[in-house]
Amino acid sequence: MTDILENKAPIGIYGGTFDPVHFGHLRPNLELCEILGMDHVRFIPAFLPPHRDKPQTTAKHRLKMVAQAIKEEPRFVLDDREIKRGGASYTVQTLKSLRQDYPENPLCLLMGLDAFTGIDHWYHWQELLDYAHIVVSLRPGTQFNAQQWPETIQTFYQTHKADRESIRQSLCGKIRLEAVTQLSISATDIRNRLKNKQSIRFLMPEPVINLIKYYNLYT
Repeated sequence: MTDILENKAPIGIYGGTFDPVHFGHLRPNLELCEILGMDHVRFIPAFLPPHRDKPQTTAKHRLKMVAQAIKEEPRFVLDDREIKRGGASYTVQTLKSLRQDYPENPLCLLMGLDAFTGIDHWYHWQELLDYAHIVVSLRPGTQFNAQQWPETIQTFYQTHKADRESIRQSLCGKIRLEAVTQLSISATDIRNRLKNKQSIRFLMPEPVINLIKYYNLYT
């Protein structure tokens, strides 16, 4: 049963290593929050990402960086449940936990197109829609062609695609593509710039830059 009361606003779920966090993580999710009328977006740093290399900085520092990045935006919330849980940070486990915390709100798992087209490699990926919707960010004007996606992903999308109203009026089970501002900023590039003593100004919030300097991270 996925019907809900109209006054329960969706909650955005955005995970990542945030190693470090930057404007490319922040701007698209602020726009998604406004477009879908979300109550808030929860930023959830991974303890150990299953599909990426081990983060270069500690969980403590990554949590602090996200906290600094979002402190001026009341619709952004830091969630440390994956750090506290430890081990591999499987998204399906996180969504199960969030569904227990928010049984009457639509949950929207937010991700980029690259992540979505590889989602069939995620742990128990077909269970994700049992707990949340999936909202995929696209660049404005993107001429996407689902026929270019892996066949498994094509079927997954075509079976569950939905409009905005369906996202707001059901708890889970839908997939929505949304065009939002996407910034070509890379955490890898930022780490390389820091290693090479190049400026990272205007790539991330100033408080995050100050924290990186204070702890001498990525050098």
